[in-house]
Order: sequence, then structure tokens, then C-alpha cells
Amino acid sequence: MTRTALVTGANRGIGREVCRQLVASGLDVVVTGRDADRVSVAAEELGARGEVLDVADPGSVDDLVDRLGGVTIDALVNNAVSYDSSTVLGVDDATLDAAFATNLVGPWRLMRAFLPGMVERGYGRVVNVSSGWGSFGEGLGGPATYSVTKAGLNALTVKASREVSGDVTVNAMCPAWVDSAGSGSGGRHVSEGADTIVWLLTHPPGGPNGGFFRDRTPIEW
Repeated sequence: MTRTALVTGANRGIGREVCRQLVASGLDVVVTGRDADRVSVAAEELGARGEVLDVADPGSVDDLVDRLGGVTIDALVNNAVSYDSSTVLGVDDATLDAAFATNLVGPWRLMRAFLPGMVERGYGRVVNVSSGWGSFGEGLGGPATYSVTKAGLNALTVKASREVSGDVTVNAMCPAWVDSAGSGSGGRHVSEGADTIVWLLTHPPGGPNGGFFRDRTPIEW
């Protein structure tokens, strides 16, 4: 049986590299992103299916589910992200709304859309791409909206992991600083950032559930 994975924010950077590695591993992959042209180019180059998706827009999520129709989604990667440099007291409403809609509410909607089917079938993998800046154990560093929404995504991961059964797992991971579009320079190669995601997506039965990982190693919440 060929499994199908859906990756958000997948037309560049870590998301695209995850798709590349999954296609190479024999999975069917749905590449999603907001820019139709970039999604189309990435999907064609990767040998995957491309779909336009704005995770911050509930209508866009609903439309995607309708377009997929009978396609079974066995694995979900919540990778799309909103990043800004605002502070708790200095953030404006538009930036605040965008951060929560993309980094927390969007992944929640996608899990609500696809996790029930995974549980019903007895197989599924969800990986939420988080950050050490969302970790209380690592000091909640970084900009305010990014840090707080990633901490929320970590909490959502734990709660969702308690509602699954069978060979279904929900985990979060931190890719560390990666050289990819928009991240600047001096970071890790994108393949290193993608590795733990792919590992969590392809682990055999009995693998981790409800964990937070970096480099395939548990880290503090």
C-alpha cells in the first residue's frame, strides 16, 4: 500500500525538502502552499500533487478537503508558518491574528480534518513543526507571537496525541535554524532540518506519540 502525505508550506525550504525525501521514499505527496505558481512548479519538479492552501483561511482548508475527495491522507505535516519580530506590547492586531491563524489555528483545523480518518483506519502520522522558542524548558526565546504560538502548537500536540488510538501518532519537532528562503544565513542545511520530520512520519508501529524532538532526540517542552 502506498501512503499519502500532505505537507503545508511546502513549495520551498524545509517543507519542500520533506516532500522531496518522502517522494524518494516511495510515498505519494501533496505539496501545498498559498502561491499557486510556486506550488505548481514545486509539485512538477518533485513528482507530486500540488494544491493551493492557505492554512489561515478556514474556507481554503474546506476547499482543499473537498478537492481531495477520496484521497486518503495518511500523514500530515503542519509546516506553514507566520514569523514576525514584534513584541508582546508592540504587536498590532493584524500581525497577531495572522500569527495565531497560521501557526496554531490552521494546524488545529487540519488535524480536525484528517486525524479522525487516520484513527478510523488505524494508521496515521502527524508532525507539527514547532521550535525551541516555543519551549518553556528552553526559555521561550524569540519574537513574542512566534514564541507564544509555537508554545500553543506544542500544547495542541500533547492534547491531540491523547485522543488518538491504534497506530496513529502526533508529535512535534524543532528543526533548529535552517538555511532556507526567509531564514537568513548561517544555519543548517535544509536536509538536516527535514530529517526528524521524515523520521517521525515513517517510523514503524510502536514509535513515539506526544513527543517533542530535535535531531531524533526528545527535548523539553
